[in-house]
Amino acid sequence: MRVVTLLPSATEIVYSLGVEPVGVSHECDYPPAARDLPSVNRARIDPTASSGEINEQVAAAEDDGGVYAIETETLADLDPDLIVTQGVCDVCAVDHVVVEDAVAELGLDTEVLTLDVHSLDDLFDSILAVGDAIDRGERATEVVATLRARVNDIEMAAPYVEDTPSVAVLDWMDPVMVAGHWVPEMIELAGGEYEMETAGAHSRPREWAEIRSHDPDVLVVAPCGFDLDQTVDNLADLTGRPGWGDLSAVRNDRVFLIDGHHYVNRSGPRLVDTLSFLAWALHPDVFDDPPSDAVRPLTGIQ
Repeated sequence: MRVVTLLPSATEIVYSLGVEPVGVSHECDYPPAARDLPSVNRARIDPTASSGEINEQVAAAEDDGGVYAIETETLADLDPDLIVTQGVCDVCAVDHVVVEDAVAELGLDTEVLTLDVHSLDDLFDSILAVGDAIDRGERATEVVATLRARVNDIEMAAPYVEDTPSVAVLDWMDPVMVAGHWVPEMIELAGGEYEMETAGAHSRPREWAEIRSHDPDVLVVAPCGFDLDQTVDNLADLTGRPGWGDLSAVRNDRVFLIDGHHYVNRSGPRLVDTLSFLAWALHPDVFDDPPSDAVRPLTGIQ
């Protein structure tokens, strides 16, 4: 079966089921083999710009045809049997409506499978749905069972910690946005309290005063689409704000940077890795250290 995946999480799901796509999105970079596949869409913004500049570019693009465009010639050449896309966020990846319009315009005999993940259960259901669509149902069941077992192990370990820290996870820095979707659930599973957003809700801009007022014990910074280096390059968007040094998380060296691009914002199988990283950030004496290329404690910045 010829499969095109138009978001990184879908690419990871398809590879985890033992199938290599024939085409991917411009952001698909894991596993590494995905980087060599044809890109079927492109961004109409500069992803290397600062967080504030990207926010302005996104707003302008949304008023002028959307953030992403389909490479219709490439899609026609690939002539896929299945396209896996998403309906969660038209800023994170190309929207399913754009994909369906392109398929209709090109007259392709192609099924479009839309993933809509807002929780870990949604992720597991998506893996099973993709498995059914690509004739890998048995393999999908095995993958989901393994992921559920890992989640259960973390959840079982979390009740034995002595404290339950309050946590805020930021998935954008200018403007400040508090992460929603699967993040509140994962913080609770990892043994923390997440009071600034409800499970399954969309991330949304917040006033900096809200962060200061909440004053979380642990602050996680994981901007959407940013790896660790790009996050560090944009840290002044946070550290330059009034009262940054007064936050409890800053004073107690409990600020952590996580590679948002590969982990926190990507709703694929590695969300379970992310859960383990969050558990360590909340309870480092209980959970194993994460890899340094995924998580970086922010120490000594006031």
